[in-house]
Amino acid sequence: MSEPIVIAIDGPSGSGKSTVARAVAKDLGWSYLDTGSMYRAMTWYIQDLGIPLTAVEEIVVAAANAQILPSTDPVLPGIHVGETDVSDAIRGPEVTSGVSAVSAIPAIRAELVGLQRKIASQAGTGIVLEGRDIGSVVMPNAHLKLFITANAKTRAQRRATEVGADVTETQVSILQRDQADSTRATSPLEMAPDAILIDTTEMQLGDVIDRVLTLIKDIDD
Repeated sequence: MSEPIVIAIDGPSGSGKSTVARAVAKDLGWSYLDTGSMYRAMTWYIQDLGIPLTAVEEIVVAAANAQILPSTDPVLPGIHVGETDVSDAIRGPEVTSGVSAVSAIPAIRAELVGLQRKIASQAGTGIVLEGRDIGSVVMPNAHLKLFITANAKTRAQRRATEVGADVTETQVSILQRDQADSTRATSPLEMAPDAILIDTTEMQLGDVIDRVLTLIKDIDD
């Protein structure tokens, strides 16, 4: 059995990478993995246990017992922690404010990267993974690496519309997340040297999806 084709899509918060990744996977009939939701689910788990986000050693011990179970169906995305569906809970303000701290812990990243690689290896024909370190760390040998971005204002407008928040406050939050993700010591947000940059600031969603599908088609041409 041949290995699945792996597409790595990275980018900052609000860039549209999740929407694009799901749409592309759905169009191709492939698996889809939102790696960011896994860090959010881990954050939810730690917060649900009442562990302070500053208690790194306690977090690492507790995380070893977490059952993070993401869906790989682009039509029905979601994630469970054990038997608990946390798909909506992980998008709340408490998890959002804490996920950068949890995801910066090297042991947490190592554990979840291992799980992400396992899921990718067990995919069928192909899988689209999206996150912040897919092309640079998780799947450095991906068949295609993309870095999807947009300017901060555009990303804030998209995210605010999606969650019903204030645009100005959302932009501040996005810039803070960009700073945290780009400067962390372990697996920072960065564009892999061999990734293709797609700036979606002036692009319509359909055009971005078509662009990615064309690039994937070119893999075999």
